[in-house]
Amino acid sequence: MASPDKLSLIVQSSDFDRVHYALVIASAALATGKPVTLFFTMEGIRALTLNFVDAEAEAALKQKQLATFEELLAACAEMGASFMFCEMGLRVSQVKRKQFRSDIEVREGSVVSFIADASSSGAMLYI
Repeated sequence: MASPDKLSLIVQSSDFDRVHYALVIASAALATGKPVTLFFTMEGIRALTLNFVDAEAEAALKQKQLATFEELLAACAEMGASFMFCEMGLRVSQVKRKQFRSDIEVREGSVVSFIADASSSGAMLYI
């Protein structure tokens, strides 16, 4: 079976471990030359805010010499990941656009635009 040519990740959870691992997967795909789109929706949108990071979990990852959320997010941005938030999910989560981080570029989209962005020979994961 051939490797997918693109990775599209749906991040619906605001669970720190799940979002962290979505970034692990995204950064690995980017490092191997695969384009990546991360689509944040519903409670997953909270991961795009400055107050999302769990300081205790970050310290534990760092102590184990593992990449932290902040390091992975920066790496994904540097390697050209596309970050998209779901306009419907934004309304459901009641997060305001002005609460988003300013260090990454995030574009607004819909389920339709996310699907249009995906590749027919790519992979789509739901986290």
